[in-house]
Amino acid sequence: MSQPEHGRNPPPNGQPAGENRPNGGNQPQWGNQPQWGNQPQWGGPPGWAAPQSGGQNQNYPGQPAPGWPPGAPYGQPLYVAPPKPGVIPLRPLQFGEILDGSFQTIRRNAASMFGSALIVQAIGAVFIGIVTLGMFQLSMSLESVSSEAEFADAMGPLLAFVAGTLGVSVLIGFLGSVLQGVLVVPVSRSVLNRRTGFKQMWKLAGPGILPLLGVAALLTLGGLLAAAAVIGIAILLFTAMGPGALLFVLPLGLGSVVVFVWIGLKLMLAPAAIVVEGTGVYDGLLRSWNLTKNNWWRIFGITLVVAIMVGIIAQIVQIPVSLASAAIGGVVAPHPDPDSMTSTLVLTTVISTAIGALVGSVTFAFQASVSSLIYMDLRMRRDGLDVELMRLMETGSDPDGIPGGPSTVTRNSVWPPNGGPYPSVPPGQQPQA
Repeated sequence: MSQPEHGRNPPPNGQPAGENRPNGGNQPQWGNQPQWGNQPQWGGPPGWAAPQSGGQNQNYPGQPAPGWPPGAPYGQPLYVAPPKPGVIPLRPLQFGEILDGSFQTIRRNAASMFGSALIVQAIGAVFIGIVTLGMFQLSMSLESVSSEAEFADAMGPLLAFVAGTLGVSVLIGFLGSVLQGVLVVPVSRSVLNRRTGFKQMWKLAGPGILPLLGVAALLTLGGLLAAAAVIGIAILLFTAMGPGALLFVLPLGLGSVVVFVWIGLKLMLAPAAIVVEGTGVYDGLLRSWNLTKNNWWRIFGITLVVAIMVGIIAQIVQIPVSLASAAIGGVVAPHPDPDSMTSTLVLTTVISTAIGALVGSVTFAFQASVSSLIYMDLRMRRDGLDVELMRLMETGSDPDGIPGGPSTVTRNSVWPPNGGPYPSVPPGQQPQA
């Protein structure tokens, strides 16, 4: 008996014709089963119909054409690349993106970043030039020393110049720590493609100047005290043990350097946190310590590579400067005497310090930009800052503020504006407002 066609009513007695089975129904014969392409589906027509004759697919009314359904397979959301409104994409960053974003930030905000760094480097260059000329005059006076009394008298000015050199280094480090926090303003604004002028940068960083000074003073004082403690311990060991103290002093010195680098990187982001998030001194240090948790080696690698790059560039620039200084000395003073040597030294010192200040301002601005982008990257990884930046990008709110600071968008505000699409979200999936 053949299988009844699909859609026909059964016989009047309610039972299909044919041999009775234990399960109460008849089975269709083997050769009369429907073909694979024509098997009916529950609740609707077949979804995979066999192609009809003539090369034309005849579809049921209201049904899509055979083949893959539109959109992503199996209902998976489509991938949409994160937006990049400014110098970096709004997602956790890679090393190359940090370097590229730093270069672009300096290029777009040259007046604010390069100008501020040049001021600090010029101040340091003036003090370094004064110390260099003083050391030269002192060395010339030491050549005429003929007795121990005269040598003892000359040691006072020598120690004073050494202390002056150390003081200049400390001053440059102190100002650099403050300027690092100020330069985070144009970097964070460049993430949303907002340019920052010189005056605007200092105005936005103004509320955080006092905490920046406090953090810079605390870090500088802590470094000096730690160095003094290590030097004092080394002197005591040499006094008590003699040359054999080297066995203890060398491990002590290496261990101190490791601890200093570790703590320095852990607290490196405190200036950025103070300016962007508006925290105090203690909260800024604690914020930096928490942000760098489980990311120390990555930060160390990026900082080390950038420092090597900057050092190589500075040395390449200083080579022609040294050659030019030697050539100038040979032209100005072919037959050296004390007066001509002094004038030549003044001229070459001015030239070298000026070029050094220019190179130092560029390298410092680049290093500060890298540090600021590391801060933004860690906040996107830990705090979801990229979502807040997308919100600011869509709403356009607070155009003159610092992105990443205390949120200026309330939870009741409409986002996206005017009912527009959500960035980097597949259709049909909308984030919580």
